[in-house]
Amino acid sequence: MAKSLISTPSAGGLAPAQNSAIPDIVLRAGNNARFAWEEFFQAKIRSKHTRRAYLRSANRFMEWCEKQGLDLPQVAPADVGRFMDSLELSVASKKQVLAAIRHLFDGMVTRHAVALNPALSVRGDRYSVLEGKTPEITVKQARKLLQSIDTTDVIGLRDKSIIAVLIYTAARVGAVSKLRTQNLYDAGDQYCLHFDDKGGKSREIPVRHDLQILLFEYLHSADALLGHSDSRPLFTTAIRRTKSLSERAMTADDIGRMVKRRMKAAGLPPRLSPHSFRVTTITDLLEQGVPLEDVQNLAGHSDPRTTRLYDRRAKKITRNIVERITI
Repeated sequence: MAKSLISTPSAGGLAPAQNSAIPDIVLRAGNNARFAWEEFFQAKIRSKHTRRAYLRSANRFMEWCEKQGLDLPQVAPADVGRFMDSLELSVASKKQVLAAIRHLFDGMVTRHAVALNPALSVRGDRYSVLEGKTPEITVKQARKLLQSIDTTDVIGLRDKSIIAVLIYTAARVGAVSKLRTQNLYDAGDQYCLHFDDKGGKSREIPVRHDLQILLFEYLHSADALLGHSDSRPLFTTAIRRTKSLSERAMTADDIGRMVKRRMKAAGLPPRLSPHSFRVTTITDLLEQGVPLEDVQNLAGHSDPRTTRLYDRRAKKITRNIVERITI
């Protein structure tokens, strides 16, 4: 049985990971293997989402090796290949699994738990992404959504402000959920929002005039209920159906559910999500001839190829095309 790391410190003084366990196949390989496992999952990976995904993939592979009667030093490239062939996953998911195994065994080699990385020479399936999977909300639909929200109460002001921030800053929903009132500030010549974004990036984005008016109108109503505080979350949850705000910050999931409710009320397709606004904003700016580099900076992408995945200008298949098929 795999041993828990909840109460026992690991070799080398690494802090124990809550609710994690080391597979038996790793424990049998000795202290170096155990150290490499703990180092990889507790020290090297800082994103909790990546850690969760990689841990799931690594455990799945270790369970497969156990069923094959393999010990860790015996694992060969052919074994990794057979494991990958056994997975009934999408190509993208398989690539993530293979990446997790490769990186884990890199650490195993470095810590002298195994001689070679068996996943290093294993080729993943070819995967080419020409367009992102996020559904696009059209400019017309976005305007309809904003106009549909009743702002006579603080909840409506909050929801419209959140959606407007998503649209007019192209920020990710996770970054919006982390905003505090102090993150909206006067930079001297304009107001700005400061975002703590994905990958530890810190970004300052100017606030356009109509968004500034909306945010201050919302803050005026929120301050009347909660009192002014620079450290208070900018967007907080509602207290049931009382049209009042709590002091608890809205999470990314809370914002996602709110956007879904507002879209449903506006009669928009249920497949749309908060991330759809990034697609729309990026495509809209590129259609207007804004340089790709400027749009990339707004979106916070490190690579312009990522920004291009959001560009839906020339990649739409119209009904007119399929209607012309003569079969």
